[in-house]
Amino acid sequence: MKLTPSPFAPDAFPALPDVKGVQAATASRGFYARRGIQRDDVFLFLMPEGTSAAGVFTRSLTASADVEWCREALKACGGLGRAVVANSGNSNAFTGKAGKLKNEATLAAMTKTLGVPKEACFLAATGVIGEPLADPNFVGEMLPELESKLGPADWEACARAFMTTDTYPKGAGATSEIDGTPVAISGILKGSGMIMPNMATMLCYVFTDAAIAPALLDQLLRETVDPTLNSVTVDGDTSTSDTCMLFATGASGAPMVEEADDPRLAAFRTALMDVFRDLAHQLVKDGEGASKFVEISVENAVSESSAKTIGMHIANSPLIKTAIAAGDANWGRIVMAVGKSLEPIEKDRMQIWFGDHLVADGGMRAPGYDEAVASGHFAGDHISIKVDVAAGDASWTVWTCDLTHGYVDINGAYRT
Repeated sequence: MKLTPSPFAPDAFPALPDVKGVQAATASRGFYARRGIQRDDVFLFLMPEGTSAAGVFTRSLTASADVEWCREALKACGGLGRAVVANSGNSNAFTGKAGKLKNEATLAAMTKTLGVPKEACFLAATGVIGEPLADPNFVGEMLPELESKLGPADWEACARAFMTTDTYPKGAGATSEIDGTPVAISGILKGSGMIMPNMATMLCYVFTDAAIAPALLDQLLRETVDPTLNSVTVDGDTSTSDTCMLFATGASGAPMVEEADDPRLAAFRTALMDVFRDLAHQLVKDGEGASKFVEISVENAVSESSAKTIGMHIANSPLIKTAIAAGDANWGRIVMAVGKSLEPIEKDRMQIWFGDHLVADGGMRAPGYDEAVASGHFAGDHISIKVDVAAGDASWTVWTCDLTHGYVDINGAYRT
């Protein structure tokens, strides 16, 4: 089926900074040929020796063979990575022995063609679940072509290569400094449906030419992912393939940073968070069938975990998401979702805002409630919902989109 572009699709792909030391290439393996579509569907990233690597992956108990390999490789490589190959069109999940054979063949081709250790090679795949490849070397045999095309990263081409039901390529970047030396950060992401990352269908790769020690890079990735990629939901479903990896080449010439409390890291940490937040917002804005972007803030909860749980119950409610799609400012459904979370709240002191308008207060409809004002806010394409549960002093923000018939259309025809 032909996908309707997201109303939030940018006019053009953003201009991302060059990341020193990163080379990339894309090619077509024909994963979409049976649908009559000719497009690049495989990419390769190659980084220099000494590149730090960190990754977080789906917690799904039916994780793909590629995810399982990446977990194993990260332990074996000591936090140093050299290459990534990813394909769209087939997730290599729930494919049994064939999935492992595909990975072994691809890894063998990477080590032979690129001259890098197997444990420094990472894989990813996204697409239909449960379809084994007839030829284990289906992806691996593309390595010579990909290697011949290597050059400075064309971020947009790479972002397009691993799209599935995405309606636009997603990228974000920033520049910063470490001890006075400029450093660059650039990242690409794909995802539109089967989105409620739990680590973190979603694949995300972010690269920097800063010099960050492996253990610290892992810490930075984990502290950055939780309030960004792990705080979005489109449909409440966690993929078998969710992968987010961060690589630091060190090629900028900036001094190595090894400790989290190093003051030279402050500006870089902020820039990294900005890039991840931008990517997370794009993920929601391209949710399958989405027409509205929704920010949900939960305040004064007993803990950040509790606030996030409440926020996700609101964000994942089909009743709320369909009401938002229709522009129905039904605040009673927010009350429902907060209650079903089973998290501690003070019901008789709870407040709910739609935008700047207080709609519920003190366990009932707010005295100044105005249906026209509330509905006016829900008529827009950026919706803000704030809930004060009056139980503590912790807060969290999550992001989601509405649920339209477009979501049904896309997923009813996904395999065809």
